Amino acid sequence: MGYINLLDLIESRDAVNKWMERYGVRFGVYKHGVFNEQLFPFDSVPRIIPKSDWDYLEAGLKQRVKALNRFLWDIYHEKQIVKDGIVPEEFVYAGKGYMPECEGVDPVGKVYAHIAGIDLVEGKDGQWYVLEDNLRIPSGASYPMVARELCRKVSPQTFKDNAVADNRDYSDLLRQMMNEMCVDGGIKVILTPGRYNSAFFEHSYLAEKTGATLAYPGDLVMEEDKVYYIGMFKEKVRVGAIYRRVSDEYMDPLCFEAQSLLGIPGVMQAYKAGNVALINAIGNGVADDKGIYYFVPKMVEYYLNEKPILQNAPTYLPYYEEDKDYVLANIEKLVIKDVSEAGGYGVMFGKDMDEKRLAEMRQLINDEPRRWIAQEVIDFKDLGLLEGGEMVERKADLRAFVLTGKDTVVWKSGLTRFSRNPDSFVVNSSQGGGFKDTWVMMK
Repeated sequence: MGYINLLDLIESRDAVNKWMERYGVRFGVYKHGVFNEQLFPFDSVPRIIPKSDWDYLEAGLKQRVKALNRFLWDIYHEKQIVKDGIVPEEFVYAGKGYMPECEGVDPVGKVYAHIAGIDLVEGKDGQWYVLEDNLRIPSGASYPMVARELCRKVSPQTFKDNAVADNRDYSDLLRQMMNEMCVDGGIKVILTPGRYNSAFFEHSYLAEKTGATLAYPGDLVMEEDKVYYIGMFKEKVRVGAIYRRVSDEYMDPLCFEAQSLLGIPGVMQAYKAGNVALINAIGNGVADDKGIYYFVPKMVEYYLNEKPILQNAPTYLPYYEEDKDYVLANIEKLVIKDVSEAGGYGVMFGKDMDEKRLAEMRQLINDEPRRWIAQEVIDFKDLGLLEGGEMVERKADLRAFVLTGKDTVVWKSGLTRFSRNPDSFVVNSSQGGGFKDTWVMMK
């Protein structure tokens, strides 16, 4: 890696953040019923992943996502993994992500998780661990895309001096996958809930970069089990693929939440008829349930007949008596996660609880064992970042993006998020974290 001094990094950070503010690169957060938009703070010290590490990660991510896609097909069709006792039946169907309306539906190309956001951390032991599989509507790819584009403007020499994989191909990978899934030559749209969604910037940015049409609620209508886009001049254009940024339960008020104003009435009929691709598929939540996460290494062996390359964080499922006994006896040193929460919410560290709270958590785990998982606290690596004019270290994770169309590919980049709190392991943007560029080295 070429030499970059501290002053250059500070100047680069400040310049990029100013450009992002000018471009409206923001992240919205709902808190206490109030929507607040904030700058997603960028740090100019890159996360550097050596080629050997990336080759390992790439192979493991492809393997994991292939197994998850096989699992989703199986759960909504033959259910063989349940019949063979690998995953308990009640464990699958008790999860809020399971959608019985998707039973027997054949998505285009048998692909469910077209875009997977896999969250990993690198332990201080040098081992990478998967923390979560995000298969519903994972966000975040636009931020490193924008940051790299701006960094190239601010310091073009940096990328001439360092053999960093070019991450500007994400839009090409996304466009190609959408084209492969697109039905009957229809147009591709990105369906956004609108301006007040937390990731609206990303929706509009990806639409621009991929050449897809940005569609709002009301722009898409159904006729004879086909979806059409109504443009500003009221012309109707057939839609072949919908990259949806609307949650499952709001996608079709005739099938799910009747009060939804965000979805497309009747779209499930078009989907079931094979007349439109939904990216990602409805019903994926059954596979990114934090409880189902426990079984993913077993899925790899079951469906692919391979040993899993990537490891889960050491995880305990209170559903099993042996695991529950361990969790109750060791709760003060574990991380407890509510499987129904996301975005860093519902994550509790036993070390931060007093005796009263520990007793309450033990009771909750006893009463609702399916609701919780527990994990060992991984002492994952701190990454250097600039705070003021000084270099400090903070916890950071990596969201890797895996795209599946006809083939499964891993984007040679990712979203590295860091905690701005020196005492926190929670890095989510919704919890006030920042992000940095991820350099995948080519040699």
